Amino acid sequence: MHAPDGFIDAPLSAAAGLLAAGAIAVSLRGARRELAGDPSGGGDRTAPLAGLVAAFIFAVQMLNFPVAAGTSGHLLGGALAAILVGPYTGMLCVSVVLLLQAVLFADGGLTALGVNLTTMALTTTVVAYALFRGLVTVLPRSRRSVTVASFVAALVSVPASALVFTLLFALGGTTDVPIGKVATAMVGVHVLIGLGEAAITALTVGAVVAVRPDLVHGARGLRQRLKLRVDGELVDAPEPEPAASAPARSPRRIWAAGLVTSLLLAGFVSFYASADPDGLEKVATDHGIAEKAEEHATADSPLADYGVRDVTDERLSGGLAGVIGVGVTVVAGTGVFWVLRRRRGTDASPTSTDTSTETGTSTETGTSTETGTSTETGTSTETGTSRGTSTAGTPSDADTAARAKG
Repeated sequence: MHAPDGFIDAPLSAAAGLLAAGAIAVSLRGARRELAGDPSGGGDRTAPLAGLVAAFIFAVQMLNFPVAAGTSGHLLGGALAAILVGPYTGMLCVSVVLLLQAVLFADGGLTALGVNLTTMALTTTVVAYALFRGLVTVLPRSRRSVTVASFVAALVSVPASALVFTLLFALGGTTDVPIGKVATAMVGVHVLIGLGEAAITALTVGAVVAVRPDLVHGARGLRQRLKLRVDGELVDAPEPEPAASAPARSPRRIWAAGLVTSLLLAGFVSFYASADPDGLEKVATDHGIAEKAEEHATADSPLADYGVRDVTDERLSGGLAGVIGVGVTVVAGTGVFWVLRRRRGTDASPTSTDTSTETGTSTETGTSTETGTSTETGTSTETGTSRGTSTAGTPSDADTAARAKG
């Protein structure tokens, strides 16, 4: 689905770029809340997990799978990212992947980056997460429902992305092709690709939910309530009191397993991926759109076309490129999300005002006055005054009372 430069004219490409930039700006603000809003108290662990999701999407996108005669497809990743880490953070995950692919691997044009962000990042996350939330609302509150909703959401998000590309092509396509033919071909092949996307998404989400449901953004608050039978009727059992001092469980094993899996997929399994053109490439070739494709601005990149320059062995070259891509993506993604997490933590830090005033006055006559005022939550004021008498000092209250009594 990576559109090259030349498919869409410059004015509409610029407009799509502005739309994508606005969506990223909104996502940056929303991602701060998602990264800092882990109800389990693990906000500091969310940034590396989001970076891992980006790296996993990069790796799986290298695995083109056959969907029809002479056509292949690959994961888009919007649904998977949105369900695992939230829609705003998910949008940024896919955006990081698309940016690195365009700059380092010459995959997807630079002037078409806004188009690709709009179709592959914005559309997929918005459509998938909206449908996912609607489904988990009406389905039983269970882990199986999360998996089923993930499958359906991912399936629908792919042809939705194809429809958005078709709309952009209708408005600014550089080839005179009947839009009906483009729409039919794009949606038809991407429904098949959507089945593969749905299977990958459901398997991944289901695996994580089975082991660590607390790490799945879309599964929060969906725990099945226990039932009690009272007078022959089933009623919800009361929620147990949360353990106040329960330590947060470390997600390091999940993170390590995910990273190793991503490296294996990109470094080894990708060699066996289908070499057939993906859905957009196939449609573009069949309808003469591919003739307008322009050479990529970074076609001479050392990692162009997912291979390492000067490495003659094809398997080794592709594997090294995949490993480098996973490494760069996880570092870049984690860095971006860590900065967002820290910035949100700084912005949201509670402010406290402590006012303390101390005044001390002493003279040779021996009179001293000390006043202390402290203000905390609410209003609390305490004033203490003491006067003492030295050799030539002022009489104290006790001396005055004694004299009056005498």
